[in-house]
Amino acid sequence: MKYIFQIQYLDIRESYFKGKVRFEKDEFTINIQDERRGKVLRLPFPLNTQKRVLVRCSGPGVSVEDFVEYRGESEWVEIDSTPITFYIADHQDQFDTLEIMEL
Repeated sequence: MKYIFQIQYLDIRESYFKGKVRFEKDEFTINIQDERRGKVLRLPFPLNTQKRVLVRCSGPGVSVEDFVEYRGESEWVEIDSTPITFYIADHQDQFDTLEIMEL
């Protein structure tokens, strides 16, 4: 299954990004940071898997993806991935889509 979020904005903080995403009719806070807890994904709703998922952030002319482990529910969309965090830091205002794909 594939889940597509619209990225409304991402603000850079000291070592992470915080922003808002929209999924269907709901708006959620998003936090993207490096791998302090390993490569982790948490979502405000359950997935049908406890395995790795593919996370992709994209926009016009830019795309970055990483395989992370789904670790259950949270109030926010939480992504812990060093490659995604560093790439977004270099292309911060260019992303408009977040995709989560169950494998």
